[in-house]
Amino acid sequence: MRILFAIIRVAVAVAIIAAIVGQLQTSLGYWADKGGVDVSTHLVHFFSFFTIESNVISAVVLLIGAFILLTRSGDDPKWYNTLRAATASYMIVTGIVYNLLLRGVELPQGSTLAWSNEVLHVIACLWLLLDWLLAPGRSPIATRDLWKILVFPIVWVLYTLIRGPLVADTVYGNPFWYPYPFLNPMTSANGYLSVAFYVVLIALVISATAAGVLWVSRRPALIKS
Repeated sequence: MRILFAIIRVAVAVAIIAAIVGQLQTSLGYWADKGGVDVSTHLVHFFSFFTIESNVISAVVLLIGAFILLTRSGDDPKWYNTLRAATASYMIVTGIVYNLLLRGVELPQGSTLAWSNEVLHVIACLWLLLDWLLAPGRSPIATRDLWKILVFPIVWVLYTLIRGPLVADTVYGNPFWYPYPFLNPMTSANGYLSVAFYVVLIALVISATAAGVLWVSRRPALIKS
């Protein structure tokens, strides 16, 4: 069973990497067609999406996890167990937010590659959830460790809101750039008030999701190590 999960982890990680590379190539072509685009700035834009960052983390975590499954028995190392829980939390939230708020909304990364979009927002998110529920090696995580999962999303929101008004979107000619419409105070109905509402809402979703992930960690594993 460990070998099976290791194989699936590698396969999903490869699919994630291929999806990121495919979308990046599509975006590079889109920016080139626009002409006069600052490619280096837009590369930073590209890797500033929470979806891209959480998927990059997921690919790395899955590959590490595959190696652990193949080279040891019993529970995962504590550091990896916590990292795996955090990654599952981020990807579950990515799937929820995208499919409820952003599906069908054009995002400022350039033309969207359809299959890549589904891998990054559906397939990878579902697998990280199933991996946490089913894969061997999971061990209990205390509720007091919830803050460890929340550090990255908090840093990402602060980075996004600080950077947004300081960089330009040379594709659309805006003097600002935000990865998601609900974080853009320049176009939101009530400016920063609307942004604050969504930040609090998403913080609650991430906290609740992470709490659920930790709760699952304390339940008996469905598949034993």
